[in-house]
Amino acid sequence: MSLKKIIVLTGAGVSAESGLSTFRDSGGLWEGHDVYEVASPQGWKKDPEVVLRFYNERRRQLENVQPNAAHFAIAKLQEKYDVSVITQNVDNLHERAGSKNILHLHGELTKAKSTLPPYNVYDIGYADINPGDICEKGGQLRPNIVWFGEPVPLITDAAIVAETADIFIVVGTSLVVYPAASLIDYVKRDALKYIIDPNKPDINSYHKNLEFITEKATVGTVPLVEKLMSM
Repeated sequence: MSLKKIIVLTGAGVSAESGLSTFRDSGGLWEGHDVYEVASPQGWKKDPEVVLRFYNERRRQLENVQPNAAHFAIAKLQEKYDVSVITQNVDNLHERAGSKNILHLHGELTKAKSTLPPYNVYDIGYADINPGDICEKGGQLRPNIVWFGEPVPLITDAAIVAETADIFIVVGTSLVVYPAASLIDYVKRDALKYIIDPNKPDINSYHKNLEFITEKATVGTVPLVEKLMSM
């Protein structure tokens, strides 16, 4: 008998409880810079040093925080189910909590990418990327992050994964950021669906078996996982 498939879609609300600040917390500003200045191709072209400094700071912050109860609960599901995590987060907290099968929609903070084809990706851990750090072809390295205005390369893969769900769990996202917000529409109509977020999102009435848990990530995820582990 094959294991039931659980797909977990996570957003900023999961990481926020580990102490990773979000742009919404700071009014969309960092040191007076609008988010688009540090997270867009236009911002990179205008001032790559500022962009690199912003992500270097995010990387240092990430090194000093820990996974929280929601991350560990999601990882625990692997003991009984076939679990895939699709995350909008660029941190590595799911990995550090023990989750094995993770698709990062918006890139990964602990990786760098070349700015020249074939756009190779490099593991850098928590190290800085500095002006003058180049790839084999001489191109400046940039953060391996999907910026505003850039395509989301893994969205098709994520949609294919979402279609396989027997149980679909959304944690820490109000399903307002597209294209990630559209993934729930790829889930089978009869699959069990749980949405854990303090703000109840507006979901298409097409969905059956849908339960809203209007709690923050840790408070909502732990008891849900206990329930699923006992089923």
